[in-house]
Amino acid sequence: MLTLISIELYKIFKKWRAYIGFIAITLLASLINVAIYLTADNNPSFALRSLGDQFVFAGNLLNGYAIANLTLQALYIHIPFLIVLVGGDLLAGEATGGTYRMLVTRPVSRFEIVTSKFIAAVIYTGLLIVWLAVMTLGLGLLIFGTGPLVAFKTKVVIFAANDVLWRFMAAYAFATLSMTVVITLAFLFSSLVENAIGPIVTTMAVIIIFLIISVIDIDLFDAVKPYLFTNYLTGWSYFFDDPVDYHALMKDAGVLALHIALFYGAALYIFSKKDILS
Repeated sequence: MLTLISIELYKIFKKWRAYIGFIAITLLASLINVAIYLTADNNPSFALRSLGDQFVFAGNLLNGYAIANLTLQALYIHIPFLIVLVGGDLLAGEATGGTYRMLVTRPVSRFEIVTSKFIAAVIYTGLLIVWLAVMTLGLGLLIFGTGPLVAFKTKVVIFAANDVLWRFMAAYAFATLSMTVVITLAFLFSSLVENAIGPIVTTMAVIIIFLIISVIDIDLFDAVKPYLFTNYLTGWSYFFDDPVDYHALMKDAGVLALHIALFYGAALYIFSKKDILS
């Protein structure tokens, strides 16, 4: 299985589309950090300016943690669109390249083929999130240094500098789980067709539709929202609450894990029953 996984990773990274996500994250995170560095004045952060009349802030609040939190919230909603470029090509790309028949005639089972591709997709997702962490948290700390983090949610919470790093590490781990749902959905659609464009566009369309339904306040949609996986993708933000709502966090993680199992199982069933004609 390890050999199959390494082969699938080689297939992924020999295509230029695998690097689009890394390049986009590098450019966007660099631009945001440099722009804030060049334009920031003595105010601690853009968000804190509105509170400047009511509170007195001291210390280095414009620090790497604050910039990483700001960058993470800005970029996170766009990460799914970078991941589906790879997920949609995993199985359909074999059909497009005319290698499906050669693939299934090798002395490996269809279960091993699908599972090795799925694990390679999960590893790719993890690497992309690690790079996101490097370019948001790592670059932010390098340019702006450390300090307390001011988080704005239902209330303003200020975390001490020594209480922030673990929250970011946990948030990135949860983000990997969230993005695994997205790439597994693209993987499922990829098992249905023989062209990678269809799974990529379909996955993007599903995410956009679900996100739109999630933000529109209509009674009929309210009944549907709990069943949309997109409502659980931002569970990483619980780590920036005080105290952390672990019950809600575990619920979100469980729903995402269930979706991964369903999407992977469906892709495995479809590929196992598929007539390979090319």
